[in-house]
Amino acid sequence: MSLWNFDKSCRVEPFRVLLKRGEFVDSARESRLVPYKIYYPVDHGLDKIPIILWSHGFGGNRDGASFISRFLAGQGYVIVHITHIGTDSSLWEGKKGHPWDILKEVKISRETTLNRMYDVPFVLDELERWIIENPYIGQYMDINNIGMSGHSFGAMTTQVMAGMKFPNMDGELISLRDKRISSGILYSPVPIDHLSDALPEDIYGSIDIPLFHMTGSKDDSPIEGYDYKHRLIIKDYAGNSEQYLQVLDGGDHMIYNGTRGKLANNPKREEHEKLILEGVFAFWQSYLKGDDNAMKWLKNQYS
Repeated sequence: MSLWNFDKSCRVEPFRVLLKRGEFVDSARESRLVPYKIYYPVDHGLDKIPIILWSHGFGGNRDGASFISRFLAGQGYVIVHITHIGTDSSLWEGKKGHPWDILKEVKISRETTLNRMYDVPFVLDELERWIIENPYIGQYMDINNIGMSGHSFGAMTTQVMAGMKFPNMDGELISLRDKRISSGILYSPVPIDHLSDALPEDIYGSIDIPLFHMTGSKDDSPIEGYDYKHRLIIKDYAGNSEQYLQVLDGGDHMIYNGTRGKLANNPKREEHEKLILEGVFAFWQSYLKGDDNAMKWLKNQYS
């Protein structure tokens, strides 16, 4: 049964969606810039609107995955996209050659990766101020009801905020869990056995929130080269039992971003995007809006 057929809360005529761009400046980290792009509904008649963070993949930026975020904003969510300087599109923009070929040669330091992780709690802190300064939408944003999502490197960032241990500058596993995030979606989850030789239960066992793991049978890593089955280790060892999995038949790594990179056209793209949106909507309705019908559907389809 399709979600669209039974859940009356999915708006056939979605709310109109507007965008707001800007930059946050972190004075505690040498005035580090964190560009953002916020999707929000207007003329919605809602009392409170949940917030969902989006973290981009390696070489991406705040403009990715617009088909997901426009849809969600139209269904009554505020989506906050973050650009992580140092692992973003500035690595390849203006350079000769295909972005993927350039990115394969880039070596990312542990400091740069940790700075990406630190961007998330910083943005959450800044949102409290932003909400006050932008009352036209801020007055509706529920700062106490936050989910997080991300694609590839952004999925890893979401995993860390969800409680996955991550090696610090000395290689010691630490927790950067942000308790303000209550649930999350991982578009192409990323195992970190290339960064730590610790046991998987010691790395992923501290994940303590519900997560939706989304991948496809052709979701090979364009950088590391492993196949989609290796991505399932996060779900298998997560400490929280409420883990969901969608594996798209023929789905590849870029289906979640809305762009193709060096991948050929996906003949199932329209079908895959519909399945993605169904699953995404059901998950967020379940965990950010307490929709019992959506929860029943989600558990039936993806538990």
